[in-house]
Amino acid sequence: MPDGERRVAVIAVPGDRDVDLKRVEATVGEHLGAAGEVTVEAATAEDLEAHPLLVRGYIGPGLELEKQVLGEEAASGIPYLVDPRVVPGTRWITGANHRDQHVFGLVAGRDFTWDGVIESVVVQEGDPAPDGSGPLRTRRGIELGHIFHLGKRYAEALGLQVLDVNGKLSTVTMGSYGFGVTRVLAAIAEANNDERGLVWPGSVAPADVHVVATGKDPAIAEAAETLVASLEAQGVSVMFDDRPKVSPGVKFSDAELVGVPTIVVVGRGLAEGTIELKDRRSGQAEQVPVDDAVTAVVERVSSLR
Repeated sequence: MPDGERRVAVIAVPGDRDVDLKRVEATVGEHLGAAGEVTVEAATAEDLEAHPLLVRGYIGPGLELEKQVLGEEAASGIPYLVDPRVVPGTRWITGANHRDQHVFGLVAGRDFTWDGVIESVVVQEGDPAPDGSGPLRTRRGIELGHIFHLGKRYAEALGLQVLDVNGKLSTVTMGSYGFGVTRVLAAIAEANNDERGLVWPGSVAPADVHVVATGKDPAIAEAAETLVASLEAQGVSVMFDDRPKVSPGVKFSDAELVGVPTIVVVGRGLAEGTIELKDRRSGQAEQVPVDDAVTAVVERVSSLR
C-alpha cells in the first residue's frame, strides 16, 4: 500500500484463467481505498500464517452467506474481489477453507458475495475487446517498440521524489519507452523479401536506383557513368555496380539480393540505343531509349517514394 502497509486481499478468477498481477495492480487500489500507487504480488507463506482462516490451496468464499469467510464484513475481514467472469447465478467449485476439501455447486450471489469486481486475468483470444468491437484475436506480430515498467528500483537509487496529492514526498515510478531502429530494419526485411533477396519499399530503400554496368566495352562503362551522374544531378540516390572483373550473372544476383526498388542495366542493349529498367518487386523489365532513361527513372522513383 502507499503508506507502506502490507495488506492481503483475495481475488477470485475462473480456474482455467491465470491472474495478471500488473493488470490487478492498475486498479486494485481504488477497491482497497488506497490513495496512490499499489504494488501487487502473490501472498507469501508468512502472509497466510497471519490469517489462519486461509488454507493455502483451498481458499474459498465460504459455504453460505451467513458463514462467509472472505470479505471485509465476513469472518476473515479480508477484502474479496472477483473477476467480471464471476457473475451472479453462476455455479462454481471452490476451496472449502479446509485441507483436501472443496465445495461443489456454490452459486455466486446466492451462496457468496464480494466487495468489488476487478479485471484480473491474463487476456486471451476470444475475450471481448475493451472498445466493444468484438472478440479479441491473436496474431503473430513483430515487436518494434518497448514500454518497460521499471518500478521504483532506479528511482530509489537516484533519489527521485515528488510531492504526492497529500503533499508528502513520494518516490516516482519509472518507465522506459523505446523504439528500436534496428528492429524496424529487421521487420521491413522480414516483410519485404522473396527467394532472391530483399525487396525494399521505396520510402526506406538504401538507394533509389541500382545501376549495373555489364560487358567489357568501354562505351558501356562510359554510358553507365554518365547516367549515374545525370540521375544524381536530379536528386536520385544511386548504387552503382561498376566492378570490372565480375560477371553479369553475379552482378544481377547481387542486385536482387540487395533489393533496391529499381534496377537499371546498362549492357549489350546499348548497341541498339536502349537500357533496361527492372522493377525489383514485380520482376517486370522494359527497354528504354538511352535519351529517355533519366526521365523514365526519375518518374519511376517519384512514384515509389
